[in-house]
Amino acid sequence: MDMRLSMLASIALLGIACSVCSACNGATVQAASKPFTASPVATFDEPWAMAFLPDGRVLVTEKKGALKLLAVGGIAGDVRGVPKVAYGGQGGFGDIALHPHFADNHVVYLSYAEESEGGTRGAVVARAKLELDAQGGGALSELAVIWRQVPKVSGNGHYGHRLLFGPDGKLWITSSERQKFDPAQDMKSNLGKLVRLNDDGSVPADNPFAKDGGVAAQVWSLGHRNLLGLAFDEGGKLWEVEMGPKGGDELNLIVRGANYGYPIVSNGDHYDGRDIPDHPTRPEFAAPKVSWTPVISPSSLVIYSGTQFPDWRGDALISGLSSEALVRVEFDGEGAREAARYDMGARIRAVKQAPDGTLWLLEDGEHGRLLKLTPSASPTPL
Repeated sequence: MDMRLSMLASIALLGIACSVCSACNGATVQAASKPFTASPVATFDEPWAMAFLPDGRVLVTEKKGALKLLAVGGIAGDVRGVPKVAYGGQGGFGDIALHPHFADNHVVYLSYAEESEGGTRGAVVARAKLELDAQGGGALSELAVIWRQVPKVSGNGHYGHRLLFGPDGKLWITSSERQKFDPAQDMKSNLGKLVRLNDDGSVPADNPFAKDGGVAAQVWSLGHRNLLGLAFDEGGKLWEVEMGPKGGDELNLIVRGANYGYPIVSNGDHYDGRDIPDHPTRPEFAAPKVSWTPVISPSSLVIYSGTQFPDWRGDALISGLSSEALVRVEFDGEGAREAARYDMGARIRAVKQAPDGTLWLLEDGEHGRLLKLTPSASPTPL
């Protein structure tokens, strides 16, 4: 009897420690010991994104419409001039990114939800000049909207609006399908698409659908659901993470002009129980390199290039909401697999690499902490 109890206890512990990665051929992925120390630096009200200035200070967006400037030592000042945002549900103030020549032109890019007549909403991207002051804050000026989701629709979900500047200086915008499904396949809409623009909002001539004109000209890839992370690897390949429906979160290798199939195919199903055919049933659509069921709820993505964590160089790091984890993915050419999952004990809204190679996390929610990750000689609990 004692042996049977011991075996049952072992099985129970294994069930707690492991989850199934559906792209790993049914293999279990065990929660890993953390090879880092996570140190709280500051607390914010529903933080969503962060960007590091050249001098090491951090800009942090808060969903209700505030932009904070965090100095070394954890003192946060206010940046004035933030546009009015449509706050509610998943909407509000979103991402922030620096122009590639920020040190010279002081230009930043903001994404946020905007309300229109009739209560419809959509994501927008604006650019502005950031002027810092001696009191630890600053102000935005010359703000101008350079892109909008088309069309604006009802509801408060799936804006996406993550921003990234690529090695060629082009601006990438994730435009989610706003929980409306079919627009992801409609080229008269930029919902459910990955968008590529010049830094002034104009359309690059080498976009795959540039000759079609209209919003189609903005599109680099289509058939996406809720895109929330973008990163280039050292070889110049672009990777993207998005939330699936009930199951089927995805890590995708982005190919110019490719269709990723949503809502025609997905490795998850609709929330009401209706089946969505899996990717293998429609090989003409690009399939994810990794998918997760149960979901991890990915919220952002970096591909690590620093020296603080040498064993992670070239790996993807994904922040997880429902998984309350930092998920590490290893690449093998154009293939990928989950390598480790670090339990953070809270919903993680964003992961970012600082210029010095340290990693930073933002917790989700009203008292979301900014955490600095530094290597530890032995696993240290948060």
